[in-house]
Amino acid sequence: MTVIEDFRRLHDEFLLLPNAWDVASGAALVREGFPAVGTTSLGVAAAVGVEDGSGAGRTPAVELARRLVALPVPVSVDVEGGFSEDPGAVRELGAELAAIGVAGVNIEDGLAAGGLREVAHHARLVEAMASTGLFVNARTDTYWSDIDRPGTGDRLRAYVDAGAEGVFVPGVAEDADVASVVASVAVPVNVLFLPGRTDLRKMRDLGVRRVSTGSFLFRVALGAALDAVRAVRRNDVSLGYDVPTYQQVQSLVG
Repeated sequence: MTVIEDFRRLHDEFLLLPNAWDVASGAALVREGFPAVGTTSLGVAAAVGVEDGSGAGRTPAVELARRLVALPVPVSVDVEGGFSEDPGAVRELGAELAAIGVAGVNIEDGLAAGGLREVAHHARLVEAMASTGLFVNARTDTYWSDIDRPGTGDRLRAYVDAGAEGVFVPGVAEDADVASVVASVAVPVNVLFLPGRTDLRKMRDLGVRRVSTGSFLFRVALGAALDAVRAVRRNDVSLGYDVPTYQQVQSLVG
């Protein structure tokens, strides 16, 4: 069974997919027992000093993927909007990722400048990516951007018809909305974990097959670093959580 088939099979059940931003975070998530790891485009882009969604994150996304595939679990890569409007370039990206052992990708229809891609055009990009054999999780930002929410189902069906094997609707949270999204397509539905709003058991009961953490873990880690340095500054490092030792971090990448 290939890594892509392994990843596809994980969607037969409920999958909590945590998102890494570097090799250490990915390795730590695997050690925690997660059967697959995704990446967060925000975390990957911010780590190298470029804006998420700008298209400048292609190289760091591929470089990180090349390292993460050494982990013993399937890896899914957040490729923003495909880093190009050209289906040929998107196909080349997918082929490159498939060749290095990536299992799947997210590709979104939200535009960095605001708004959404035209449905037919994004469907062509989905088709180009799907032609490489990767598990394509097609994302629509209708809820995330609060644009054309009533058109969510039509967008998702167009992307599925183009070859997407899963769909992702970040920002959808209300039970009725989640149920509507699930009912609109015959492929696994992915939602984004929203702190204080997303109940994993309820999502499973509503038919959701995958919940991603997106940039949440990266932002938590950044916040924890700031909390720690503020504690150092006030000469009080009685943190309320365990900090990995030097040796434990070394063991993640050694």
